Amino acid sequence: MSRTVLGFDFGTKSIGVAIGQEITGSAQPLKALKATDGVPEWSQIESLLKEWQPDLVVVGLPLNMDGTEQEMTQRARKFANRIHGRFGVAIATQDERLTTTDARARLFESGGYRALSKGQVDSVSAVLIVESYFENFYQ
Repeated sequence: MSRTVLGFDFGTKSIGVAIGQEITGSAQPLKALKATDGVPEWSQIESLLKEWQPDLVVVGLPLNMDGTEQEMTQRARKFANRIHGRFGVAIATQDERLTTTDARARLFESGGYRALSKGQVDSVSAVLIVESYFENFYQ
């Protein structure tokens, strides 16, 4: 299979974005989107969908460490459902526990503290969400 997957790391102020290719099992960060209380500029989402034409959109689910849901889990699900409802694309969700911590570590290794801007961390988190989706899909 060679599907294109667009990934989102949902947040109330910033939504990280990544694009991945199933054939390589890898993803690249795109520019994070600004959000107001979790609501993006929907035209930006539409532009991303038109540009990349993904076969699937994966949204990270922020779960508690014990696997239980929290308020942000529900908000991320609602975001995923809105993308599906507005644009009709296939949606999947992926556990995103510890992706922000891993993203910070990756960015710090490559660029020190200057690499740790909020948008960069969110988009690298989206990369990790897409890549973990690929790993779980093929297990």
